[in-house]
Amino acid sequence: MAPPPAPAGEKKLNVLALVSLIVAVVGFIFACIPGALIVGWVLLPIAFVLSIVSLFLKGDKKWMGIVALIVSVVGTIVGFIVFFTVVATAFDDAFGGSETTVTQPKDEPADDAEEKPAESAEQGTRDNPYPLKSKISTDDWTVVMNSYTPDGNAAVADGNMFNDKAPAGSHYEIVNYTVTYNGDESGMAAEVGVDVVTSAGNVVNSYDSLATLKDPIGLDELYKGASATGSVAFVVPDGETVLIRVRPGMIADEVFVKP
Repeated sequence: MAPPPAPAGEKKLNVLALVSLIVAVVGFIFACIPGALIVGWVLLPIAFVLSIVSLFLKGDKKWMGIVALIVSVVGTIVGFIVFFTVVATAFDDAFGGSETTVTQPKDEPADDAEEKPAESAEQGTRDNPYPLKSKISTDDWTVVMNSYTPDGNAAVADGNMFNDKAPAGSHYEIVNYTVTYNGDESGMAAEVGVDVVTSAGNVVNSYDSLATLKDPIGLDELYKGASATGSVAFVVPDGETVLIRVRPGMIADEVFVKP
C-alpha cells in the first residue's frame, strides 16, 4: 500500500540549513577560545559555505541558513580579534620588557613650592621628572644618572684632540651614568638609551656630535650583576635647559630625569 500523500502546502525541513547553523554555532564558540582558535577557523568557513548553499534549496525554515551565515561571518571576525589579542599579549610578554620601577635618593632636597610639578602629573614624565641619582630599574637593567655637567666644552676639548667644537650658538652638556645588567644571559650597555630633551621640545642624541670623552660608556657586554659607568656629551642650544630621557632597555618605557 502506497504511503498517504503529504498534505498540500507542507514543506520538507531544510536539513542543510540546520547543519550549517549547528556548525556555525560550534565554530563561533571555538573561535572565542584562544587555545582552540584553529578549530573555529576550520568550522566557520564550512558553515559559511553550507549556509549559502542551503538558501538555494527547497525546504522550510531557511531562516536557519540566514542565521548560520551571520554567525559564521561574525565568528570569523571575533576569531581574528582573539588571534591578534593573543599575538599582541605574547609579543608584549616576550619583548615588551618588564615594568619600570624607580627608587629616588632619600637625601634629595625639597624643591621650592614654585618649582613643584602639579600633583596630577605622573612622576617620571617631562612635567614631573625624577631627580638625579634615582635608580631606574627593569628586569634586565638598572640605570643611575650620576651627575650632570651643564658646561662640558672643556671636557670635550680634553677628551680627544679631534673633537669638534660646539657649533655657534650652542655648547656641550655632559651626563655621567651607570648601567647594571640584571638579566639571566648577557646584555650590551648600549641597549640602555640616554638622550636629552630641550626646553623647546627637541631631542638631542649623543651621536649627533660624535664627541669622544675620556670615560665613554662604550659597547661593554655585561653579565648579571656587572656594571659599566661612563659619560656622554650632547650639543645643546645656548639658553635652553634640558631633561634627561632614559630608556632602561631597547623596548622599555622612557623615564625623564631632571639634571
